[in-house]
This record gives sequence, structure tokens and C-alpha cells, in this order.
Amino acid sequence: RCKNFSVSFWNSYWMLPSDVCGMNCFWEAAFRYDYRKTHPSEKMHLAVVACGERLEETVTMLRSAIIFSIKPLQFHIFAEDQLHESFRGILDDFPYEGKVNYALYPITFPTESAAEWKKLFKPCASQRLFLPLILKNVDSLLYVDTDILFLRPVDDIWSFLGKFNATQIAAMAPEHEEPRIGWYNRFARHPYYGVTGINSGVMLMNMTRMRRKYFKNDMTPVRLQWGEILMPLLKKYKLNITWGDQDLLNIMFYHNPESLYVFPCQWNYRPDHCIYGSNCKEAEEEGIFILHGNRGVYHDDKQPTFRAIYEAIKNYSFGDDLVHSLLQPLELELQKTMHTYCGREYKMFIKQLTKSIRDLYARRSKGR
Repeated sequence: RCKNFSVSFWNSYWMLPSDVCGMNCFWEAAFRYDYRKTHPSEKMHLAVVACGERLEETVTMLRSAIIFSIKPLQFHIFAEDQLHESFRGILDDFPYEGKVNYALYPITFPTESAAEWKKLFKPCASQRLFLPLILKNVDSLLYVDTDILFLRPVDDIWSFLGKFNATQIAAMAPEHEEPRIGWYNRFARHPYYGVTGINSGVMLMNMTRMRRKYFKNDMTPVRLQWGEILMPLLKKYKLNITWGDQDLLNIMFYHNPESLYVFPCQWNYRPDHCIYGSNCKEAEEEGIFILHGNRGVYHDDKQPTFRAIYEAIKNYSFGDDLVHSLLQPLELELQKTMHTYCGREYKMFIKQLTKSIRDLYARRSKGR
């Protein structure tokens, strides 16, 4: 087992990691990567970037991914060095049942511009832009923010990879469904995708295609590859962007709209979808698939509906009955939030969760 291994990129473009556990671990990791490359469908790869006070939130997200997913999961956790030991201590105690593996990585930016990338928007947030260049042997990847909760199997969003047409390299959801409250269409000082922009908190990537593609841009008539376009974009727009790396992705897909697959809002459901009244029709019909508690709503009292779901998943013990230990107590808590706009829609928050639990027990029953 080499769970403590931090990948070394052996490339002068990247800073070397501070923690390498020896050549035996290196060859073991290299073998794993070769295996993934030749068996790309056997694992779903999920990446997250955790800095500062995001340890608990990240672990809760990982728990939600484990509970319902069917195919094996490979977690790629990029974290500040001081968080690695805590992650290991928690994740090594998870009852994986052969279903999950993880790798920890240092926060890594191009050496000549590391300071600029680190201070862009939030600490470490722009790390996601470099995942195709760091995880060179990973074909496809689901990146999520730390404040994501899966209410149905990761397998279901992973299946969108098979729906990409020949030109699409990534999938994201719109930033807003209602232009009247949209941020990009009202305030942005840079190009953005579509009518209301896109939100990068849930980003599904075919990274093989991303590495190969030459992108149209407004800096040069020459098309640039992923590793060539990032720094010029930052230099051109750094005084005009508010949301950091998400803005850069919006600019990139504005110029290359054929490269983006847009999935519906219930795959990235945020407070903006309900705080002024419900505006995600797909969630109203089918329930919420992925909950995104941005703006810190899991940790304050502004949106108690979001916080109730976070607390329920955080406190759930693996192996306990999901109906009696999670779903039923959660529904009682959600009923207490009906004084808020989001709380009035509380049944939408547990509709898919209820189905996911039922489907999980049905799979277990068939497997006996």
C-alpha cells in the first residue's frame, strides 16, 4: 500500500513535491497509472482541492461520493502539506470495502508564476486549471469543489462522458437559470459562456481531449494548447476578473463553445436556485442530484436547508441504516426550515436522496 505517495512530475515545469516516500512507492504508483490507462472504464476519477479550513468539508464530500457510487472510485486530493496527515488519518479509517483508493498531492503551480496563481481568487482555487497537466496519465476526471454533496451515484454524472460529441472536452452547469439575477450578464467585464456564464464547481473533463486541443483565443490568431493558454489569459484579464479561475474558464469556452457540454442545474444546485424562489425546473421535477453549498451556507444559519443536509451526511456512520439514521431524521430537520424560500422546497432536496437509498438497497438485495 502506498497511500502516502505524493506524485512527482519529473518535469522542470513543475515544483517538486515535499513528500516522496521512496522509489518503491514511485514504481507502485507508476504501475497504477499504467493500469488506469489501459483500463480507463474500471475506475471513476474524482479530484478536489483543499486548503485552509476545508478538511471537514472535503471529507464530508468524499463520504457522500462513497455512500451511493457503484463503480470503484479513485480520489485525487490536492491539499496543503499540513493537511496531508489529517486526511490520511481519516481516510485510512473509512470502510472502503475495496471500492475506494486515494492519492494525496501537494499544491503545485508552474514555478515561474506560482505566486500569481496562488493569490488568484481564493488560496489554491486555481489548482484545478492545471489538473490536465499534472495528472497526465488520467484520461477523464470529475473535479468538484469541497462544498459539494452527492445525492446520487457519481456513476450517473460520470456517464455524461459517453454523451460528449466529437468536439466536447468538458461539462459544466450554467451559473444561473434566471438572467435577472445572473452575475455574469449584469456585471462581468470579460467574455463569458452563453447567456449567464458557467459555474466550475462541478466540472467533468475528458482530459485526453483537453491536452490535445488547440484553443481559439483573443490574444493571438494562433491556436494554443491548454498548457500554453492559461498564463496569457491571466495576464490579459487579471484586472477584470472577479471569480478567478472560473472566469478564465468562461473566457476560454466563450471562444470555444463547441467544446463544452452543458448539463442541467440539478447537477450543480446552489442557493441561488431557491433563495429568491425556485428557478431550477429540472430539480423541481426530478430532485437535486448534486448539492453545492457555496458562500459557506453549510456553516452558518442563512440557508438552514443546505446546512441540514450537510450535517446529516457528515454525521452518518457507514454501515448504519440509511433510512432510519439519515433520511428520516433529515426530513424532520428540513421541515423546520420551511420559513425560508429554500425550505419551502424541502421535498425537492430529498426526492433524489430517497431514490438513491432505495436503489442502493435494491442493488444490495440482488447481490445476496
